[in-house]
Order: sequence, then structure tokens, then C-alpha cells
Amino acid sequence: MQTETQREQKHFEECLALIQQNISFYEAEYEARHRETAALLKAVKSGAPELYERAMTSASLEEHAENQLRKNRGALKQPYFGRIDYLEYANEKEFQICIGKKGIFRNQTDVVIADWRAPISSVYYENELGKGEYYLPDGSSAGIDLHLKRTYDVQNGELKGYYDSDVAAGDQLLIQYLSQNKEAVLGDIIATIQKEQNEIIRESPFANILVQGVAGSGKTTVAMHRISYILYNYKDRFMSNEFCIIGGNDLLLQYITSGLPELDVPDIKQKRMDVMLTHLLGKEWTKKYSIIEATADAKVRSKIEFMLELESYLLRMREHFYMGDPLKDSQLGVLVSAESKARLFIENPEFSIAKLLKIMDERVKTRIKFLSPEGEKDFLQKKYRQYKDFYKNQTPKESIYDIYNAFLREYERKHPGTIDLAEHAEHAARNQYDVYDVAALLVVQYRVSRKKEDEEFGQIFIDEAQDYGITPYYALRRVLPKCYFTIMGDVSQNINYETGMNDWDEMIKWVVNGEKDVFRLLSKSYRNTIEISEFAGRILEKASFGRNKIDPVIRHGLPVQISEPLSEKEMYDRAAEIIAGAKEKGYQSIAVICKNEQESGWVKKWLEDVTVLPIQLTKGLEFDVVILWNPDLEAAFSKQWSAKLWYVAVTRALHELYLLYQK
Repeated sequence: MQTETQREQKHFEECLALIQQNISFYEAEYEARHRETAALLKAVKSGAPELYERAMTSASLEEHAENQLRKNRGALKQPYFGRIDYLEYANEKEFQICIGKKGIFRNQTDVVIADWRAPISSVYYENELGKGEYYLPDGSSAGIDLHLKRTYDVQNGELKGYYDSDVAAGDQLLIQYLSQNKEAVLGDIIATIQKEQNEIIRESPFANILVQGVAGSGKTTVAMHRISYILYNYKDRFMSNEFCIIGGNDLLLQYITSGLPELDVPDIKQKRMDVMLTHLLGKEWTKKYSIIEATADAKVRSKIEFMLELESYLLRMREHFYMGDPLKDSQLGVLVSAESKARLFIENPEFSIAKLLKIMDERVKTRIKFLSPEGEKDFLQKKYRQYKDFYKNQTPKESIYDIYNAFLREYERKHPGTIDLAEHAEHAARNQYDVYDVAALLVVQYRVSRKKEDEEFGQIFIDEAQDYGITPYYALRRVLPKCYFTIMGDVSQNINYETGMNDWDEMIKWVVNGEKDVFRLLSKSYRNTIEISEFAGRILEKASFGRNKIDPVIRHGLPVQISEPLSEKEMYDRAAEIIAGAKEKGYQSIAVICKNEQESGWVKKWLEDVTVLPIQLTKGLEFDVVILWNPDLEAAFSKQWSAKLWYVAVTRALHELYLLYQK
């Protein structure tokens, strides 16, 4: 009689054999379709257009074979990581399902291994043993009785063991994965998604989500997996080219998108915040204007009060176009009454002035046709010409830049000393604006001259959201009303203390404020060892006034190593020694983090074989080993803005953290 371990080993080997069969089948299928497609396209080019449809069908089948081949090859090292046994009440049927990174089929309908994104897989991540339910993409639910939840330890195509647990990816396996170097961890992340992370991943795509997560809580990972989940389950509603990831710098975007191919996510747009805002302004921007670093008065322009005063200014401008007398014709009478004009403007607050004036002209034309004598074509055409573009010609002649600069002058008159008009005039003369200017310009364009809605984006994912003030988000939400946002951040890591966000109150009030919108917390840190987490936690107390706490996974490592004061040469020698030791231990990602770009430039000249970055560029990144170069911990424990900066630096380290001090 077979033991449970033997049965598991037999099933594992059967799955591997099936995957190998699939690989052989799809290799042959791909080769055959590839040759067929090439031959058909050649025939089409040579004068047989009737074969075009066959060529497209063959190309589609070739792509399908290539995708299946990639999936099966990807499943060879780890066919599955979990299993659930349950009774489904609807049909009183018992099921035993294995769950893996890729869905594996015996044929087109027989699922052998369920894809982690499939609705049933949420049972593995979220449900406790006993009665429960899981949700389908249409919002309906299926009741189940969960008998078994099993997690497998699979390494390089070998089944090493398994654990039965009431919690997804039991702590024993999770800690084992987290103890590996960074490159290994990225490949195993799907197997260790936790319940609170999974709830965010599988939240409805028809809602805006704001996630406050401590450093190392998996915010970026959750965002990437959410993209993959939505594309898998809502492919009829969203296409991958509707998605855009927004980050603060190119290094962070490169880091985020490097993991997307593993998750079957192609063609995702990625843009820095400033690039996204200027993209929405249109082609005119790229031809003539440029972005500069935020100027000193950005601390005013990043706040909601500034944006609300701009909205009030634009509303007064809008009122000018619907206040006043009706439009009368000496022969036809009233073409547009004052009441109907006012009603049109008031009932359509999201329409721009330009769009409303265009509608007014259409109404004038309809009214002329209605009031003109029947059969008098010449009279009708004469009136059409007389009132052609009557309202359109009243469209503001000033550019959005002129309107914005006029508003700045009014704002400074009302709030003396808040806006540096001389500096703004100097930059405006060179066609230069910073990110907060562009957010305001986008709102001006939306209210004054926008002709149609922007439908390019369906889902936007924003990482490290706390580094900007509310105004860019306010602008995005107004300009893209049909787009859904997933916003990830940590106010304790706000490195732009005067312009960024130190709490989420305004984001919840002005952006994530829909009926279905949700705010989620991720307080458990999976990145750092206990020793690093405790060190970071002391800084976090200052950075967040004690509001945010780290709940670390219990994983021990080396104590944080703090050097005695060293000479400059001793610092470089000690750093080289640490780097060599880390490489001997098998650590592949090692970083030296400096206070600023100038300091990192000096250090790079001496330590050429390792990543050297200023703190600002490390946001969202993580490394096996981190060396902090001459950190100012006295400031970190006494000043909130400095605490936020050094909290970011400390929490980049997965396994080992060293602090080197200069005499």
C-alpha cells in the first residue's frame, strides 16, 4: 500500500511527464505552423490575396502554440506549488486541484494544473479549512467545503516535501524562500502570496485602490500580480496596451517591468509621472516645452488648496460664457435662450468650454432649421452662414499657458509671498514648467479646450505614490474619469517632505473617493530580517509619529553592523571587504547607498564593481546586502524629514546591513 509521500511523488512525476509530452507536441505544432504561415504570406505577396485569411488563421495558431510551449517549458522546474481538496456545493462534487504559475492542460478542456490567477486558486490563498466560498469575475460566488490545503517545496524539478496548513504558503516555506538571494526570491513569489496581498490582487478592476504598505510589504509585487490577474480574468474588457505603470524615476520603472514577462504581461506602457502628464497634454508639448525640477514654491502648488483655487478661477472664466443675454435673430426670434444656455453649462460640469460652445453652435443650427420657412433653401443657407461658428469664435484665444500664468499672478496677489512670479516668468519665457505646473496646465486644458475624452488608458498603476503632492493625482482623476487607478505607497517613505504626502487623507477625499473604491493596509514586512526590521522600526517611529508599525516575518540574520569612525581610505577598504564577503556567500545584488548624487559620484570612482546610488533613486528597490555610506543617524532619530530618508535607505536590505562612518 502506497504512503501519502509515495502517492505525491507519483502524481508529481505524472505531471512532469505530461508537461514533457505537451512540450514535444507544441514544438512540432509551432514548427509546422511557422512554416505554413511563412509559405502563405509569401504566396500572398506573390499575388494570391485570397490566401490572406488562411495566413492570418495560421499565424494565430502559431502564436497559440508558441504561448503553450512557453507555459509548459516554464512549468518544468516547478509544475505546481499548492493543492486544494474541496467539495463544491452547487453540484455536490469533490475536487482535487493543484495550483501552479502556469495553467497546464491535458487537452483543451481537461485542466491538470490550475493557473494561480484562476478564480478557484483564490481558495488556496485566502480560505481556511471548512465552509467557505470563492468569487467569479462576474461577482457571483460558489460555496465550498475545503478539506485540505497543501503547500509543496519544489526545487529544480524535484519534489522535496510538502506541508499541510490552514494558511497559504505556511511560514516554514515562506521563510525558506525569503532566506534565498533576491534573484531566487523573485521566481518563487507566486507560491508565497499572502492573504492580505491576494485580496488586493483580486480586488475588482472596476474600483480604485489605495494601498498603504510598509517597506518590504510587497507593494510593487502586488501591483505586478494585479496587472497579470486582471488581464487573465478580464481579457474581454481590458487589453494590455490600456495599462500604464507610473513611477517616479526610470530606474524604478525598469525594476518593476523586468518582472512582468514572468507573469505573461506584454505591451504594458510605463511612464514617469512628469512624462505621463505631458503625454496627456498632447503633441504640442513635446515640440515646444520641457520639464524642469520642481521649484521652491512647489510646496504651495502641490497642495489641494492651490488646485481648488485654480478650479474656482476656471469656473469664473466659464461663467462668463453662459451669463448674459439670449441669442436673437431679427427675423427668426430667439435662437438660444439665456436659460437653456445656462442649463447646458451647469448640467455638464465635465465638458470643456470649447466643447460646450461647439454644442451651442449645433443647437443654433438646429433652431434655425426649425424656425425657417419650409422650402426656403436660400434663406436657410443664408442664416447658416450668418451664424456659422457664432459661439466657437468666442473660444478663449489665450493658450492654456497664458491662462495658467494669469492665474499665478492672481494667486500671488491674493497670497503675497507664496509664488515666485519672477522665477516663473523666467521659466515660462524658456517654455519650462515643473511637474506641478504641468498638473495645473492639464486641468486648465481639460476645463477650457479639451475636445474629447482621453480613452487611451483603462488601468493605471502608480508606485511610490507618496513622493508627489495631491495635485498630479487630482489632475489625472479629472482628465481620465473612466480609468481605474491602483495606487501604492508608504507615507513613511516620503522623501519629498514639503511637496509629497505625509498622510493619505487628501488622496482618499479627492481621488479614491468612489462608492466601490477601497483603502488597504499592508503592515507585514517580508523583505528584511528581524534585526534589520527592528533597526528600521526605531527610525519609523520618528518618520510616522508612531502611526505606522512594521510587523516583520520571523526571519533572523546578522545584527546590523555599525563601524567605528574610519578614515576615507579605511572606509573604501572596509566596503571592498564587505562586498567580497557577500559575493562569497552567493549574494548577487549589493548596493552602496549615499546621501546624495554628489557623494555617490565620488564613491563610484572607487567601487566600480557594485551598485552605488543616492537614497532618492533606491525607492522601491531592494538588495541582498546594503552598505550605508556615512549616514546621519542623529538626524534620522530627531527630524521627521530625515527619518523618512534614512528609513528608505535602511529598508532596502534583504539580508545584511552595514553602516560605515567617516572620522
